[in-house]
Amino acid sequence: MVTDNDADMVDPGSEDAYELDRKRVAQILDAVEANDQALLTELMEPLHAADIADLLEQINAPDRAALIQLYGREFDGEILSELDESIREEVIGLLNPQVLAEAVRDLESDDVVDLLEDLEEPQQEAILQSLEDADRVAVQQSLSYPENSAGRLMQREVVMAPEHWTVGQAIDFMRESDNLPDQFYHVVLVDPRLHPVGNVTLGRIMGAKRDVRLTDIVEETFQIIPVDQDEEDVAYAFNQYHLISAPVVDDEGRLVGVITIDDAMIVLDEEHEEDILRLAGVSDGSLADRVIATTKQRFPWLAVNLGTAVLASLVIAQFEATIAQFVALAVLMPIVASMGGNAGTQSLTVAVRALATRDLTGSNVWRVIRREVLVGLLNGLAFAIIMGVVGIIWFGSTQLGGVIAVAMVINLVVAGLAGTVVPIILEKVGVDPALASGAFVTTVTDIVGFFAFLGLAGAVLF
Repeated sequence: MVTDNDADMVDPGSEDAYELDRKRVAQILDAVEANDQALLTELMEPLHAADIADLLEQINAPDRAALIQLYGREFDGEILSELDESIREEVIGLLNPQVLAEAVRDLESDDVVDLLEDLEEPQQEAILQSLEDADRVAVQQSLSYPENSAGRLMQREVVMAPEHWTVGQAIDFMRESDNLPDQFYHVVLVDPRLHPVGNVTLGRIMGAKRDVRLTDIVEETFQIIPVDQDEEDVAYAFNQYHLISAPVVDDEGRLVGVITIDDAMIVLDEEHEEDILRLAGVSDGSLADRVIATTKQRFPWLAVNLGTAVLASLVIAQFEATIAQFVALAVLMPIVASMGGNAGTQSLTVAVRALATRDLTGSNVWRVIRREVLVGLLNGLAFAIIMGVVGIIWFGSTQLGGVIAVAMVINLVVAGLAGTVVPIILEKVGVDPALASGAFVTTVTDIVGFFAFLGLAGAVLF
C-alpha cells in the first residue's frame, strides 16, 4: 500500500499500483531486525489489513514470528480474515492470547466463523472463550450448520424493521441503536413471525420523507436464502440477480442472518480459482505451502497422467514395425497428438466454465456439442492443409502428407467432441468435471491421434 510518506510514489494506473511497496517491506524487516517497536508500528500503521496479510504471507517463517511478536497489541483481527488459510493457524499460534482475544472481538460473526472453520479444536476453544456470551452463542450456532452452507457464510448481525414502520421510525431506531453492524446495505422488513418480506436500501431510506412507509420503497429484486443452501448456489444467486445482500432463513422461514455481496463474491472467486487449479490437476494450495505438502497434493494426478501416457504408449507399440520401416512417422506423430490435446483443452475449458456458471444446460447441450465439433472440423481442415504441404515438402511424400492431413482432421474433431462431452458426463455421474476431465480428454486425443495417424500410415504407405 502506498502512502504520501513514501519516497517512491506508484502510478495508480500501473500494473503494480496495489502491490506492497518493496521499499516499505524492506524498512519493516529492518525495524524487526533492530527490534524497534515504535518504528515498526509507524511503518505498519498506514497499511490496510489485506496488505499486512500479504506481507505476512510473503516473508519467511522466522521473520513472520519476529514481526508478530514485536507488533504485539497493534495486531488487528481483520488481518486474520485476510490471511491465507495455509499460514493462518501458524499466525494464531504466535499471537499472545490477550492480543488474539482483542483482535477477534472486533470481527463480524461471519468472519469469526470463517476463522474457526480450519482451526484445530484447542485453538477454536481459545477463540470462542475470548468472545462475549452472545457472540459466542451466535458463532457456535453458525458452526452447527453444514460446511459450505449459507449458515456458515451469513453474518448474524442484521438490521431489521417491522413491515408497518415508516422511514422516520427506521431512522430513529438506527440512530438510537448501539450495536449496528459496521457495514450493511439494507434494512430487512419482517412480519410478526420474523419472516422477511422485503429489503429497503439505505439510499432509499435517506432519500424518502419520514412519513413514507417502508413497504412503499422496497427493492424490486428480493431473494431469500435457505440456511442450508450450498454456498456455491448462494454465490450464483448473487451474481445472477445482482444482489447486494440477502436475508437467510431457517427451516421455518424465520430470519436468522444476512449474506452480503463481499462474502458471496469471495465464494465465487474461490470457486473460479478451484476450477482453474483442478483443470491443471492441482488441488487447493498456496505459495506458502511446504514442499512435502505440495508434493503430496500434486502426486496423485501426476500418477494418473503417467497411467494415461502408458495407454498411449501401448497404442504406439502396436505399430512398432510400421514406425521402424518409416522413421518419418516418429517425427510427425507427436504433432497430431499435441494438436488434438490443445484443441481438447480449449473445448474442455469452455465446457467446464459453462457448467460452473450454469450456462450449459440440457436445452442447449446439443447445440454446444455441435458447435465444438464443427470448430474442430474447420480447424482440422485448415491445419490439415498446412501439415499436408509440410509433409510433402519435408519428406517428399504425397501419401505421407495425405495421411497426416486426414489424421489431423480426425483428431481435432474428436478433441472438440471429447472436450465437451466428457465434462458433461462426469457432472451427470457426480464427479467434478474440473478435476477429472483433463486426464480423460488427454487420453482420448492421444490414443485417437496415434491410432489414426499410425493406422492410416500402415494402410496407405505399406
